[in-house]
Amino acid sequence: MNAPQQHLSFALGQHLPEQGGWFAGVIVIDGQRYGVINVGAAGELPAQPWGEYGEDIPGAGSVCDGAANTIALAAAGHTLATAAQQLSIAGFNDWYLPSRDELELLYRTFKPTDAVNSCTFRDGENPNSVPIGQAYTERSPDQVSDATHQHGGAEAFEPAWYWASTQYSADTAWIQSFDGGSQYGVPKGSGCRARAVRRFPL
Repeated sequence: MNAPQQHLSFALGQHLPEQGGWFAGVIVIDGQRYGVINVGAAGELPAQPWGEYGEDIPGAGSVCDGAANTIALAAAGHTLATAAQQLSIAGFNDWYLPSRDELELLYRTFKPTDAVNSCTFRDGENPNSVPIGQAYTERSPDQVSDATHQHGGAEAFEPAWYWASTQYSADTAWIQSFDGGSQYGVPKGSGCRARAVRRFPL
């Protein structure tokens, strides 16, 4: 099963048109709880580099605050972050690249395939989510039940690597595989997909 329903009156994966997309879960940033919104296919960005190999970006290292990372990246001239910031979808203009832990929520709630999950070094642990995310097992999380978010559906993630906005080192940035859930740092020049999110305070 996927993560348990949150303390709120809406469920994981629920469509919230008043917030611009689908509810992915809760992230805690500096003690404040936020609901993370998956924009769906409208916010999908094609495979491209995260940035320049060897370039350290100050302010882009948060594992939970993707909005702050995206601001830092855009200020440094990174086209992927700028593309996310320029999105205008469902009346909102505050889309950004998810942090490592926000991206983990997206996989946990909207896993597109029925692939066995990666259960290697701490994949799925998320200390900044509510509830705190535990390491994946082979079958938890399971494939999302909503067909529109399953592989091939109109709003689905591709079974591919997706960038987080979180810098891992001067040479690498965090990714999450949406075909098994692996989380690790890959060279910034790699061609990975991305999907924008937004958040709202709870």
